[in-house]
Amino acid sequence: MRINLNIVMIFVLLCGGCTRLRFVVDAIPSDDELTESVVMAPEPRSLFDEPTAKIALIDLTGMIADARRSELVSDGENPIDQFVEALQQAKHDRNIKAVIIRLNSPGGTVTASDIVYREIIHFREQTDKPVVMLMGDVAASGAFYVACAGDHIIAHPTTITGSIGVIIQTFNFSQGMNRIGIRADAITSGPNKSMGSPFEPMSPEHRALLQGLVDEFYERFHNLVVDSRSGLQSENLDWVTDGRVITGLRAAEIGLVDQIGDLHDAFDLAKQRAQVQSAKLIKYHRPLNYVGSPYAHTPVSNGSQINLLQLNLDSVPTLNQVGFYYLWDPSAW
Repeated sequence: MRINLNIVMIFVLLCGGCTRLRFVVDAIPSDDELTESVVMAPEPRSLFDEPTAKIALIDLTGMIADARRSELVSDGENPIDQFVEALQQAKHDRNIKAVIIRLNSPGGTVTASDIVYREIIHFREQTDKPVVMLMGDVAASGAFYVACAGDHIIAHPTTITGSIGVIIQTFNFSQGMNRIGIRADAITSGPNKSMGSPFEPMSPEHRALLQGLVDEFYERFHNLVVDSRSGLQSENLDWVTDGRVITGLRAAEIGLVDQIGDLHDAFDLAKQRAQVQSAKLIKYHRPLNYVGSPYAHTPVSNGSQINLLQLNLDSVPTLNQVGFYYLWDPSAW
């Protein structure tokens, strides 16, 4: 992880007088590989009673996108790269008997969500290790798409989930441009090359083409829900896949998730499915990140705001990130 020292110095000058800050300079491995910490374990009855079996807790938080996240003093990480790195580590560790994937995300791009889904499917096929999905504050749209790759889905009663659907957010400035005498004049190789351009009114033909793509991506999502959620009652299928969000409690009532619970329930279920009596719950992290409990480094939002500087570090879609999304995030629109 590379740090911009100029940004650090500016931050120190602006913040040093109003808050207690501590900066640590330390040597870390040049490869900065993931390490693991035990975050939950049974009380050993003797020195020789410590279990060798492990359950890996892997977090998927924030918006799911195949791109680096913005951070104040570093380059940030690609959430897919970070997630797959942890999954690979769990794959090659023989003592890892099962995985809990904790979701706290409003979704993301269509392709990134599908990539993560497929990586989990490959992991299950190649290792036969059980995968338990645990939903946090939000596990909606693309995050629910990802959850369908697991063996079992647990939600908190207060989880916000659902939002099964697709969105492409377009913008159009043509009326405003006309008012100040500016007219777009794109030269294209074909009649549909400028489809979705914000500088020209959208024609019915272009809208129909974009709607066709949205419908295709939605059909994929819809079919995945039908195939993976066998407990979902057929009479609830239409309304629960219309894009609305629901609570975890309601999702459990209709079979969209398997049960209501928390991390302790997920840990117990993972051990049960892995057929181990006793195990340690471990969490992967970078070497300098202190992990004192299972809840360390689990952000609940897409990004962060440093109020003194009013810097928004969210990774929500912007004008230069137009695309198709499995996403529920009212603040983004």
